[in-house]
Amino acid sequence: MSRIERRFAQLRAEGRAGLVIYLVAGDPDPETSLALFRGLAAAGADLIEIGMPFSDPMADGPAIQAAGQRALKAGMSLRKTLGMVRSLRDHDDETPYVLMGYYNPIYRYGADAFARDAVAAGVDGAIIVDLPPEEDEELAVPARAAGLAIVRLATPTSDEERLPAIVANLDGFLYYVAITGITGTRSADTADVRAAVTRLRRFTSLPIAVGFGIKNPAQAAEVAKAADAAVVGTAVVDRLAVNLDPEGRAKPGLVEAVLADIRALAAGVRGARR
Repeated sequence: MSRIERRFAQLRAEGRAGLVIYLVAGDPDPETSLALFRGLAAAGADLIEIGMPFSDPMADGPAIQAAGQRALKAGMSLRKTLGMVRSLRDHDDETPYVLMGYYNPIYRYGADAFARDAVAAGVDGAIIVDLPPEEDEELAVPARAAGLAIVRLATPTSDEERLPAIVANLDGFLYYVAITGITGTRSADTADVRAAVTRLRRFTSLPIAVGFGIKNPAQAAEVAKAADAAVVGTAVVDRLAVNLDPEGRAKPGLVEAVLADIRALAAGVRGARR
């Protein structure tokens, strides 16, 4: 079993949903970012999404766009992101790490080399926002050959005609984007999420994680009642951002402030089904 499969099996055995946390690699600087990622699992993150900083993140709202710009300004790159994962694996061999981002940096890196190097670094999966199933030959085929799961996105506009293509050759889990539009703009509607998860379970037996529009522990708990995992990104990035000085540098206490929010989110998710 892969780390992703083992983690969701563990969550099922515990009778609860998981918490997935997203942060951008290298934000606000590589040292602080590494300290944050090292603390996420102990704070309650069950799976970790590592954003690959990119200059034109079309699906992301202002908060994550700014995070990517900070990371790029600090010198972060895809190669350095893989190096960071390798360092994380020295301390944690259990938590699933999933890279999330856009295809352009991978295209420049080389799809075959990326898949090989990502697996060697300890990456378990990748969510490539702008690479649809029709382009499987670009990355999904070499990724699967290397042992890298390609996680698909479904949205509120994914209908019965489109969903079979999305779940075909699906790896790891299905990521349901709970709102239309970019990240961090509005909250997910709980009733809509429940209905969507019920519908998606007709198309796949793999776990379903729900993200976009989850801003606090109460909302995460509501999603955790319906889905297999709740994904929180913008709210965590926002907490990081308010702990920066006017020059964008980390203030003392930034790491602990972010991890405190993770602990609160984890408490909400873990108590949702009691």
